[in-house]
Amino acid sequence: MYLDVKEIKDFYYRNTLGRAAKTSINRNLSNIWPETTGLNVVGFGFSLPFLSQYLDNSRRVIALMPAQMGVLAWPNQNKNVSVLVDEKRWPIDTGHVDRLLVSHSLEHTIDPSTLLAEAYRVLGPGGRALFMVPNRAGLWSRSDGTPFGQGKPFSSGQLETQLRLHGFLPEKQFSALYMLPSKNKNVQRFAPFLEKMGAKLPFLVGGLIMLEVSKLPEIVKGSPVLDHKKQGIGVLEGFSKGQPKPVLDVNNKKSS
Repeated sequence: MYLDVKEIKDFYYRNTLGRAAKTSINRNLSNIWPETTGLNVVGFGFSLPFLSQYLDNSRRVIALMPAQMGVLAWPNQNKNVSVLVDEKRWPIDTGHVDRLLVSHSLEHTIDPSTLLAEAYRVLGPGGRALFMVPNRAGLWSRSDGTPFGQGKPFSSGQLETQLRLHGFLPEKQFSALYMLPSKNKNVQRFAPFLEKMGAKLPFLVGGLIMLEVSKLPEIVKGSPVLDHKKQGIGVLEGFSKGQPKPVLDVNNKKSS
């Protein structure tokens, strides 16, 4: 079940902890996709806080928001690029997306197979998708006061398996949100330090899994040689269509 769009918006834009989480995620995202000039960038779910950095240089940026969540005009009323969609049918041409960001959606949908099938369809050759889900082993997935504590969290293995089954090839995995999911100001003072040290200390577990994948080409089953439609050579066609006409032997013609 999806969260309401207003609830997630308030977390990222009106909550101190949410703003810190946005900064952490965007820092990782800018390292994963530092350059999108001339590319079509699409986000599905609630991806608005993370797409902002790509608005100026990308060829096109579109934010797809599922109907169960709701939609916001973004970045503003005059230049809106967000669209309310059916999670099973995206209004994007096949193979037209160069970068696809999926956030706050896979852990909430009741039909992940259809969602992933759409993600596979719209991603173009050579394109990359980034799936962001709550880490099952992290503290954030146990915090009901944040969007990451809602829905079904994943382990790294579960997410990789799910994506492989739907035609994606895992490329690189990243983690974010090493800070504690606490609104206490004294605790939040240590957030920058924990985020900086998180990737270096193996005993720290990030609250968010960020898995970048590419698209495996569709495999055509069968053999083009063996499956080629055989054509009859027509030598014996006469037997199937009736008796063949008699051949006149000029040597045995009777004289009149």
